[in-house]
Amino acid sequence: MDDMKDKSIHFTAQKLTEEIKNMPAYMKFYSGIQKIVSSTCVNKYEFKETLLQAIKQAGIETQLRNTVFHWVRSHNNYDSINGSSIKEPLAYLRKAQMQWEKRIHKSLNSMCNEIGVPLARFRLASEKDDLEEKWTELSTYDVDLSQYRPVYAPKDFLEVLLCIRSPNYRSMYGEGDWDFTQIPLRVKTLTELRCLYVELSRGEPLLGVNPHMPSAVGSHPTLEAERSVLGEKVLASSHAPVAQEFLKRGCPRSLRGRIWAQIMGSCIHPEHVEYFNSLKEQVLQYDLMVDKLILKDVHLTASNDDQYFVFEDVLYQVMLCFSRDTEVLSLFNHSAGNPVHAVLKNKPATVENTVVFPPSGIIPFHGFTMYAAPFCYLYDNPVALYHTFRAFYLRYWFRLHEVSSHEQGLLCLCLLFERLLQRHEPQLWFHFKHINIQPVRVVFKWLMRAFSGHLPPEQLLYLWDMILAYDSLEILPLLAVSILSFRKDNLLLVDTLSSVEVVLADLSSVAVMTLLQLALLHD
Repeated sequence: MDDMKDKSIHFTAQKLTEEIKNMPAYMKFYSGIQKIVSSTCVNKYEFKETLLQAIKQAGIETQLRNTVFHWVRSHNNYDSINGSSIKEPLAYLRKAQMQWEKRIHKSLNSMCNEIGVPLARFRLASEKDDLEEKWTELSTYDVDLSQYRPVYAPKDFLEVLLCIRSPNYRSMYGEGDWDFTQIPLRVKTLTELRCLYVELSRGEPLLGVNPHMPSAVGSHPTLEAERSVLGEKVLASSHAPVAQEFLKRGCPRSLRGRIWAQIMGSCIHPEHVEYFNSLKEQVLQYDLMVDKLILKDVHLTASNDDQYFVFEDVLYQVMLCFSRDTEVLSLFNHSAGNPVHAVLKNKPATVENTVVFPPSGIIPFHGFTMYAAPFCYLYDNPVALYHTFRAFYLRYWFRLHEVSSHEQGLLCLCLLFERLLQRHEPQLWFHFKHINIQPVRVVFKWLMRAFSGHLPPEQLLYLWDMILAYDSLEILPLLAVSILSFRKDNLLLVDTLSSVEVVLADLSSVAVMTLLQLALLHD
């Protein structure tokens, strides 16, 4: 057993070493260590001890620890069954995802044919100049979007998920099951969630519950003041795992952007600015069909939202650049999905003439912009906003619009919601059954958007603090059940889907951290 463990550690160390050598940061580490070795800080008679001490003092040790932390987190995304390299181990879910991708591809092509536009083309010089001139005011960019429509909406994806059947499942009631029982995937129980969200379940003082409560530390007047001072120390340490641990009890508004960037490894350096500018140049150079879908989505969502309309211009920039970002393709190494491919115009359909479309591999859908919109409250610099949004997408958001058996995937989140509701709010569950309304239909848009556009921004950011702190999306269905429980009395009085939606339409009074803590506290 010990030999196997040693081999596993050795293999991991080897793989880590190889991958670090291929990272952009490697040359920085290498040149930094070379400078230290040639300095007077290192004594050749006590080489190892003085070198390690010098590396620590120069901050390279912390940078290396953060690199390892991010590497381990990213490789946890590759969860597989018994080490299998299959991205989705269940054949019937792989088939459902492939059919869904074909449907998206068909919808995209049919829209192009209807409107008579190519998937991509070079911009004319005059168009490029006009776009560049209006780059910071893209809401004034004149383009006709009347014929463009979203490729799909959350309700379309929900119908796909509801039609999935495990070949090993036989219903007692024939076809047309009422819930996700026909998909036998394991999800956590409330007891297991309490073990995961231990700080919440213990009822510890948290920001977002009562920030003005007296601090447990006498030198600070309030909990918020205490957290602000501690947060500055965490930022000064520049250590990502420490920042993640800090986030578990909530983050002051003034520090949130920097704390998130530290955890996600998206702190801005000159190369990030250069990279963003290269993406901007790609936007100016090429006119993609998805550009219109992005413009349309921003117009339909953020531009019509009282909380986000002021960020319209920066969202155009961020989302257009995201569509050109080929680094996003890395997620398909562990995602259940595959990017759409297109054949170059007037070329034979060969592998050499096939390209990923769009370059990022991600087709925007109705509400896609709302994955990025809340970051506008954290960053006034589009470059910083872009890189932290992209890090979040690559870590979390991509799982919310694919068919997958992963425990963080949308399918499992829907299952977790149903099982929590059935087990802990049976009266509500049977009421929904009696009026023939599937509870998941009521909350699906919340789950697929991670509540963006549904909760007030301040409450939403507390929720996303928890996603990042515990590295889990399972907080989303827990909150969905908590909201239904909170509105239980009113829900029991209505018997139509439209009336249920009215009861749940306004979430402005929802206190996220309070509801989550109440849900997780032991009976």
